Amino acid sequence: MGLADFTDKGCRVGGQSLRVFCLVLLVVFSSAFSTLASAADTTLVARGYKMAGDATKMRIVMDFDREPDVKWFLLRGPNRLVIDLANTRFAVDAKDLKPRGLVKGVRLGELGEGVARLILTGKGPFAVDKLDVLKNEDGTGFRIAVDMSAASEREFDAALANQALTTGSTVSTDKGGRVGTGPVSNPGHRFTVVIDPGHGGVDGGAEGLNGTIEKNVTLAFATELRDKLAAVGRYDVFMTRDTDEYLRLDDRVRIARQHEADLLISIHADTISVKGIRGATVYTVSDKASDPEAQALADRENLSDQFAGMVIKDDNKEVTDILIDLIRRETHTFSMSFAHTLVGQLSTSVGLINNPQRSAGFKVLKAPDVPSVLVELGYLSNAKDEAQLLDTEWRGKAAQSITNAVALFASARAGPGTGG
Repeated sequence: MGLADFTDKGCRVGGQSLRVFCLVLLVVFSSAFSTLASAADTTLVARGYKMAGDATKMRIVMDFDREPDVKWFLLRGPNRLVIDLANTRFAVDAKDLKPRGLVKGVRLGELGEGVARLILTGKGPFAVDKLDVLKNEDGTGFRIAVDMSAASEREFDAALANQALTTGSTVSTDKGGRVGTGPVSNPGHRFTVVIDPGHGGVDGGAEGLNGTIEKNVTLAFATELRDKLAAVGRYDVFMTRDTDEYLRLDDRVRIARQHEADLLISIHADTISVKGIRGATVYTVSDKASDPEAQALADRENLSDQFAGMVIKDDNKEVTDILIDLIRRETHTFSMSFAHTLVGQLSTSVGLINNPQRSAGFKVLKAPDVPSVLVELGYLSNAKDEAQLLDTEWRGKAAQSITNAVALFASARAGPGTGG
């Protein structure tokens, strides 16, 4: 066989081998593309993410093109809610993930093997009131709705312990009610007071005739009141701030709830345009102000959130309605009871305004489960009141009167024979 014959035969054989090889490659690629297409068909897409609420109560909603397979669990250090989603890809706008309210951190990521993870970091401990998978009303897809609310460390720890008994992870549709369904019995709980010095940081509050700044007066008085209450030895006492820092109004409520406060006392020293008015006033919350002056004061105090360049709008009117409804019940009764006792005690030691027990829609008093009052120590717009607010002896008498009122209220709440 000549060289030409060998070359011709080799080409024929080589061409046939190449055709076989190409067919094999075509089958392999077709199978791979088919597998990828099948995987794409089964992968859910999370397209929308929304948060609404404040530092006491939040709702998080995420939209999906089909029904998601959801598992969730809690972690501490810091307090986190972890939501795992099988066969899911995130297509969420990054700007929608900006933390707000009770949520101070949002992270998304893919764990591999088709599992995606959403991590919500709380601003302190929280309860998962509800986590539901819901079908959209227009039939275009599904959504996850998560309701979170501020809670105490004890309640968060109880939820973690309950979680451990349910295999360490929670399937939302089956066990959504097991965590965050309400307060857990706490027989060792001591009567707890949270003192809230009004304003702070960039929000200085009112300014007196002689340059006294409200935020400094409230912090100095709150510190003295804290020390007097702590000296009694029967209470746990906390402050929403003990330095010159800015706090949103809902953060003040959150702190009270997370400490499981039995009483929140918010301290203020405002100004008023009506000449000659002076003296202390005790306010409770209500839908309708008791008088125009109380309404004006509530409007001013409720604007505090704008001092840090934020205009806080109410994203969830339904939540507000629920809170107001709860306030009207037992908590509001306790608030009124303490206010009455406090007015009686203050009347023996410091000057009071005419009709000293008043009410208005103060945001800082709207904790649904914490009896709350706002104490207006006096008016910085009055020279005599301003001088008293700076006087150590006067502050000591006023703080002692509030301490006496707390003792009476705590004893009444504890019931007969308990010793307060």
